[in-house]
Amino acid sequence: MVSSAHEALHQIFREDPGLLARALPKAGIAFPEPMAIQRLDTDLTEIKPLERRVDTLFRFDTADAGSYLLAVESQGRKDPDKLNSWTYYLAHLYAKYELPPILLVMCQDKATASWAAEPIRIGLPTCTSMAVFPLVLGPDNLPAITDPDVAAHDIPLSVFSALTHAKDPALPAILDALATALANTGGETAQNWAEYTEIGLGDAQTRAFWRHLMATYTPRFPGRGTIIEESINKGMAEGKAKGRAEGRAEDILRILQLRGIDIPEAARERITSCTDLDTLGTWFDRALTAASAEELFGEA
Repeated sequence: MVSSAHEALHQIFREDPGLLARALPKAGIAFPEPMAIQRLDTDLTEIKPLERRVDTLFRFDTADAGSYLLAVESQGRKDPDKLNSWTYYLAHLYAKYELPPILLVMCQDKATASWAAEPIRIGLPTCTSMAVFPLVLGPDNLPAITDPDVAAHDIPLSVFSALTHAKDPALPAILDALATALANTGGETAQNWAEYTEIGLGDAQTRAFWRHLMATYTPRFPGRGTIIEESINKGMAEGKAKGRAEGRAEDILRILQLRGIDIPEAARERITSCTDLDTLGTWFDRALTAASAEELFGEA
């Protein structure tokens, strides 16, 4: 079953096809500047009862390098069957369009990215008849954007960076920078990217953390009827201080877990039993940078 995170990781290019030309150089991959980009049908099915579909497919037209196809795949885990599919995609696309096809794979963890980047060789050990060299974008070659000013400069690229680093311990800082950039940008476009980010993150706890961040920056959002407003209304409806304190405590623990910080039982008990929102707010801020759980409780 295809997950929302899988869909978001490649559909973001459908929202902003030019993002490809901006993202690839960030990963050290040189590509010719496109003059025109055309999204193509992703159906690669032949007359035979064999159905194969690439996630997203584009035709790029350039001034210097001519035209080429870019097949975009989102890969969440190692899957040996994909090696056959990717080889088929490229051979079929080359035969169908008579244009050079390029395979780009997006991953959210380094192990999967490393696996996907391995060349696919078909033939005998002493004689390779076909070789496929996938291009890979993932947390090991796409920079994490933790500066709100940098994030605001290119919101789609910042959203893509956040999605590719969804399993990175630094994700809280990445999302905080993106939330700040979206809040400062404002408007319907920023609201749409906020919703897209929530869908793409996949993990329920990480989504909850993202909603909390957006609710924190809500005063700078003029829009109504968005997930931001819904989050506030829900909080007001629930309304009890105990519920807010429990939610903040969960956020603190989630941040520490994402950053790989060990949480002793005594520290966990102190965080979850605290009902003072000001104290929890201080601990929340410290959780973004603390080297240990004990650092949360030091003097301000």
